[in-house]
Amino acid sequence: MKLPIIAVAFISMLCLGACAPKALTPEEMAVADCTAQGGTMQRVGRLQSLQCVIRYADAGQRCSDGDDCLGDCRVEGSVLPPEGRAVTGVCQATSNRFGCFTTIEDGKAEATLCID
Repeated sequence: MKLPIIAVAFISMLCLGACAPKALTPEEMAVADCTAQGGTMQRVGRLQSLQCVIRYADAGQRCSDGDDCLGDCRVEGSVLPPEGRAVTGVCQATSNRFGCFTTIEDGKAEATLCID
């Protein structure tokens, strides 16, 4: 009588184990978190590290300070003004922090940064 009960219990444990959800790897969790934020995983920077890049809703809007944007307020185009010059810019497009750019704070150009 004990043998059939043990056999049923063993088969039940096997079925439950097969039905249990698979644990996500750290990489799968990062992708899921990024997707939930509306981003995409992209290879960025010189080392091509995989990072979540989110497109900002206010991308391209005119600004004169970082407080005007979800990201940075940046000088538009390739002509870089000298530090301290009064300028207006546009809100950065994505959360990607790599490349060369000049941020604007309080209506004035900050030092140009190049991050790779």
